[in-house]
Amino acid sequence: MEIRVLRYFLAIAREENMTRAAERLHISQPSLSKEIKKLEEELGHELFIRTNKNMLLNDEGMLLRKRAEDILAMVDKTAEEFSQLDNIVGGEIRIGCAESYLIKYLARSIKVFKEQYPNFIFHIFSGDTEPVAERLDRGILDLAVIVEPPNLSKYNYLSIPESDKWGLVMLRDTPLAKKEYVTFDDLYGLPLFCSEQSIRVDFPRWCGDNMDKLSFAGTVNLAYNGSVFVKEGLGYMLTFEHLVDTSEESGLCFRPIKPTLETNMYIIWKKYQVFSPIAELFLKRLRQDYS
Repeated sequence: MEIRVLRYFLAIAREENMTRAAERLHISQPSLSKEIKKLEEELGHELFIRTNKNMLLNDEGMLLRKRAEDILAMVDKTAEEFSQLDNIVGGEIRIGCAESYLIKYLARSIKVFKEQYPNFIFHIFSGDTEPVAERLDRGILDLAVIVEPPNLSKYNYLSIPESDKWGLVMLRDTPLAKKEYVTFDDLYGLPLFCSEQSIRVDFPRWCGDNMDKLSFAGTVNLAYNGSVFVKEGLGYMLTFEHLVDTSEESGLCFRPIKPTLETNMYIIWKKYQVFSPIAELFLKRLRQDYS
């Protein structure tokens, strides 16, 4: 199975059409068709549902697409690392990040680092801890910034200064908005939403055995999207402070919950990880900033 052919396969999967994929790849359609047929013979399975106009992935094709994307991400990352061996004036690094106002600390470190290495390029993947850690484990990311305690058997870590404070985002004309803070009793019976990670990790710390008394109408993993749902009257969002616009013009407000619930943030990387030169230098910068 050749890397080149995997790129061909992904092009067809994205375009859902052999002709368009061939044009994008700058090869002839018969040549592309022949390469894909050879790939299917090698794997012993057809990968597409073929119609007169389209080529859609079947179940086997969906499996190969996921594997091919991972393989090519690793290939491209490895090529980047080798290209950086003699180019310490710059290079690329991939970082997974939880959604938090405290990402400002990472941004400040990157800004200082880019002043010394102006050709440094960063790629940010945003998500909850589970998908971020999974990409880190597979070697697709160099570092991750997460908002739950790291697994010390797998990762080294640095702690970010400060912590995120939890609260409730709601419409400004809601009666509850008149209060300075929100208690558990205030939340009882309200249609709530927050991230699945928060339901699993954070709020059991806050309300213990009373979790089943809260009514979660849904889950969101991006605060901005959640704020749109609040504006449309779908409910109340539990989230970190500073993540959404709560100015008077926005029609929304944030009220902290009592007792106070805080979440810490950590920069993590795999134990015994071998970094590219630029990633090693950036980690050194982070250690200076946060050790």
